[in-house]
Amino acid sequence: MSAHRTPALARAIAGRRLAWVVALIPLLMALAVIAMVPEGDREGSATDTLPAGADSTLAVELADRLPEDEGQVAIVLWTADSGELDQAVQGELTQQAVALLSQAGGEGAPEGEQGGPPSGTPDSGGAPQSPVVVAEDGTAAFVAVPVTSTSATDNIDRVEKLREDLRDDAPDGVTVEVTGPAGIQADIGQVFDGADFRLLLATAGIVAILLIITYRSPVLWLVPLAVVGIADRFAAIVATNVLEVTGVAWDESTVGILSVLVFGAGTDYALLLISRYRDELKTTDSRHEAMAHALARTTEAVVSSSTTVVLGLLTLLLSAIPTTRGLGLACAVGVVIAATFALVVLPAALVLFGRWVFWPKVPRVGDPVLVDSRGVWRRVGDAVAKRPRTFVAGTVAALALLAIGTTSITTGLDPADQFLQRPEAISAAERLGESFPAGTSDPVQVVTRDTPEQVLGAVEGVDGVDSARITTSADGIARIDAVPDAAPGSDAARDVVLDVRAAVADFDDTHVGGGDAEALDAKDYAASDRLLILPLILLLVLGALLLLLRSIVAPLLLVATVLATYAAAMGASWWLFQGVFGFEAMDTGVPLLAFLFLVALGVDYNIFLVTRAREEAREHGTRKGMLRALTATGGVITSAGILLAAVFAVLGVLPLVVLAQLGAIIFVGVLLDTLVVRTVLVPALALTLGEKFWWPRKVTGA
Repeated sequence: MSAHRTPALARAIAGRRLAWVVALIPLLMALAVIAMVPEGDREGSATDTLPAGADSTLAVELADRLPEDEGQVAIVLWTADSGELDQAVQGELTQQAVALLSQAGGEGAPEGEQGGPPSGTPDSGGAPQSPVVVAEDGTAAFVAVPVTSTSATDNIDRVEKLREDLRDDAPDGVTVEVTGPAGIQADIGQVFDGADFRLLLATAGIVAILLIITYRSPVLWLVPLAVVGIADRFAAIVATNVLEVTGVAWDESTVGILSVLVFGAGTDYALLLISRYRDELKTTDSRHEAMAHALARTTEAVVSSSTTVVLGLLTLLLSAIPTTRGLGLACAVGVVIAATFALVVLPAALVLFGRWVFWPKVPRVGDPVLVDSRGVWRRVGDAVAKRPRTFVAGTVAALALLAIGTTSITTGLDPADQFLQRPEAISAAERLGESFPAGTSDPVQVVTRDTPEQVLGAVEGVDGVDSARITTSADGIARIDAVPDAAPGSDAARDVVLDVRAAVADFDDTHVGGGDAEALDAKDYAASDRLLILPLILLLVLGALLLLLRSIVAPLLLVATVLATYAAAMGASWWLFQGVFGFEAMDTGVPLLAFLFLVALGVDYNIFLVTRAREEAREHGTRKGMLRALTATGGVITSAGILLAAVFAVLGVLPLVVLAQLGAIIFVGVLLDTLVVRTVLVPALALTLGEKFWWPRKVTGA
């Protein structure tokens, strides 16, 4: 590309006079923001993770109007290390329970009012009832204690303080644990305690190692890593403040996923730019001109791919779940920042250094460029070119075989299956179910403005409800806790929820909540989200490819390949989940997020390959142009794919199954896309169709 055809903006960014300004000013401004501006303040709500308009969400919203000191419920469970809890120990536990309820604002409250004893408290014939419920076998006892908190972090602190105090005061021979909704939420929250730092450290480490392997230089990797690292921290601050200003909810996982995405996408864009820059240095004396040429030839692919990703992420704003909307908006902001740093700051920063930054393999004028090499990717292309139809049939069959696993996928994680490492709240809930009705730790919560006694009568008549009682009544609102005889998360427990909803259907303002009700609604609304958002993502990706390539056949084929990759990744991952990791179900939100990231990010590599193929085809024709494009981009796209897959696998450092599943699916999908679809299937399709691949556009060449 001659200098006069290089866009003025590219020449300015890489120019001798302005490069240092373009590199340093944005970096200094970003560092100032990082140092002086905190991340946005997340004031979480109990309904942030619940689908808007769902019955369980309406139950939570109505329950929020009850007295503030009701709070979430923690269940304190005492178990005898051996034998039974004798009368003396029971008396000591009663004193502790009374003190706990007094601190929580429940002392002296009669049954049926705020702070009253839980269902199953023995009737003592008119004597004051003990708030402690003792199991019939005498081996365990529990009390329900309200935990009032102002945020998820506050809930963690209060539950941990409760646990510490209880352990200090536990009688000899008695083990005490805390479970219930407050305990489970605290343990989930603790997963993210320091998570951002661990994710950042692990992600940066993986990126650094792979960049060193890719460039084989002790110096070069530092430049893109520093630029992308600053972009990541800057993106976290900007994105969370945008969320705060716009009032869009987000949760503890948002910043972690955002960081993984910024590192992955930003480094991919950097790899593409630096690969082209290295090639230009082999044909151009001036490194400034070489960078201007490289930037001009890279910008279209990066802008097209990043725009596709951003539009895809913004479709999450249509989700029924507030935190999913927040994740989409935050990640969209992050990708914009990553692409901007990769196309503006990185080229200017790189050009400030001489060719020596590539040491020990310093590119010199006259060295062979990638597109003319006879390396492994040219040999792969030649093999595909000999029998393109065979490769099309073979890869399609392999992807279809892997996709068979999707037919057996089940969604919806039980509470006990949400953690890779079982926390106290889960083990305590299971122990509670051994001595008490199985649903004691997570009762069905019926919140009503109708006549409480009538609603209670309807609930008590439901098969599978062991006991039910009015736990709170104030300001015309009452809450009824119904304890099912089925374990939380089981099919039987969900059936009880459905039966309770059917029993109270005739009441005008009564809603059914609780853990199993929320899980049911989450599954239903996740399916609705997929029906709405998945086709929209496909249309956006297809539209972007139509505009970029100005053809019809190629975009349709590329979209079909990413769909096949998604199906194969889901099927293969499901077999891994069942056979290797022992996961019995997939989280309800994983299929949507996996689809978004695999389709939006997976199409990037096709864009990188096909835009280069179109460029080469103008001079060499479709067949030779595709082979030259594969030769030139094979190494960089493979490196980018492996890096992106590894970065998403880093989500597994957090002991939450949902993130481990998401990371695993994207890991498998990106590797399939990089090593099979982009390497074999897309070139084979182009070689099979020839000029028809670009129809109706004409590609002239030799």
